[in-house]
Amino acid sequence: MDVAIVGSGPNGLAAGVVLARAGLSVHVFEAGDTVGGGLRSRALFDDDVVHDLCSAVHPMAAASRFFREFDLGARGVDLLQPEASYAHPFPGGPPGVAYHSLDRTCAGLGADGPRWRRLMEPLLEHSGPIVDLFLSDQRRLPADPSVPWLLGSRVLAHGTGLAGRWFSGRVAPGLLAGVAAHSLGPLPSLPGGAVAMLLGHLAHGSGWPVPRGGSQRIADAMAADLVAHGGVVHTVAPVTDLRELARAKAVLLNVSPRVLLDLAGPWLPRRYRRRLERWRYGPGAAKVDFLVSEPIPWADPELAAAGTVHLGEDERDVFAHETAVANGAPAAHPFTLVVDPAVADPSRARGGRRPVWAYSHVPNGDRTDPAELVRARIERYAPGFSDTVLARRGIPAAELADYNPNYVGGDIAGGAVTVPQMLFRPAPRWHPYRTPLGGVYLCSASTPPGPSVHGMAGYYAAADVLRREFGIRDLPSLEPDHPVRAAEGMR
Repeated sequence: MDVAIVGSGPNGLAAGVVLARAGLSVHVFEAGDTVGGGLRSRALFDDDVVHDLCSAVHPMAAASRFFREFDLGARGVDLLQPEASYAHPFPGGPPGVAYHSLDRTCAGLGADGPRWRRLMEPLLEHSGPIVDLFLSDQRRLPADPSVPWLLGSRVLAHGTGLAGRWFSGRVAPGLLAGVAAHSLGPLPSLPGGAVAMLLGHLAHGSGWPVPRGGSQRIADAMAADLVAHGGVVHTVAPVTDLRELARAKAVLLNVSPRVLLDLAGPWLPRRYRRRLERWRYGPGAAKVDFLVSEPIPWADPELAAAGTVHLGEDERDVFAHETAVANGAPAAHPFTLVVDPAVADPSRARGGRRPVWAYSHVPNGDRTDPAELVRARIERYAPGFSDTVLARRGIPAAELADYNPNYVGGDIAGGAVTVPQMLFRPAPRWHPYRTPLGGVYLCSASTPPGPSVHGMAGYYAAADVLRREFGIRDLPSLEPDHPVRAAEGMR
């Protein structure tokens, strides 16, 4: 075996695709019974209705360099765009709706419409270079020198105490605050401002799509390509000690720093080990899956067009609640994300039943069952929602690590999204994917470019492995050789 990969999340699979296409013998070891990590989907309450177990909406799968070249559409994975990428209801007033159409969004923001256009339009004009900068390995200058200035001025305006002053009303800043909250940290902040600019402009560009049939379709397409090029995927195959992979010439670990310590702690140099031990984890996600009998009965029908709905009052409340949670204090009305996948993908509704996906931000390690809290949050903005619920399942943040050990305390971002931890992820090293152990590499969300389903950490780690371990400098093409339908050969 040339390469062993631990973990079949999107970064592990991306690394496997690159390495197998380069002609290496690749084996992926997955502790779960299916591939995918944060991309898994399955039936929970009803054999016909599929629920996404972790991620459901995929702006980075539509935008990242890896997936642009991999071409999910050519592999039968349709990324479906809702009419509105996201929306944000406001008590006592009309909602904010970020339509896929920038023109329609601006028209709905009244006096702030021209300001929203001035914020987003230049970003859309430079979207490719902006995405590539955000999803870089942080070791190269940007291809477009205008992009850092374009971004920097906007991040400072919306990621500091100046946030909100760009606009005159409450709807536009509230919309943007909901996007910034995807950074899972105190607000306002520079990481929050950066996330707001990235995801905010993509809402009007390549979009916030859902994969037809569920997130698992993305993982299955990646695994199928790996197997088609000679790779082998072993499911129900946990690795508990790095020595189990001694036969491999190179090892890639799609794991968090804490899991790396469990696998190889005694053999890591003291300085590097201490750095991993000091790695900070961020707030947790408390997840709820609902099986419902009809679309969410939003009080304002305009919300029904949105693939994602943010429940978090106005900008001030979102900032206060996210900061409290980041400091370990549970919020009385936590920021909550709600997705009805059937809004964009009607095939997810079967026989009048459909899934609803939701999670709230809570302190790391919180043990509260979120099901009732989230139900009440949705009910506030969608009276009668409770009457549509046929079944529900709540997963406290503390229990998310049972699903995926990388989600320490429910942190789905692989570490607190702070400026130092984004610059040095997970330790100050020129080659962040290489560990001090010969032939052992990290390729998880705890390495650049950080969290989300983009595959780029695996892509960059695989490039390092090819150059350093096998003397291969030219990366293989990721374009489909031919349609690949199923990951036959997995075991």
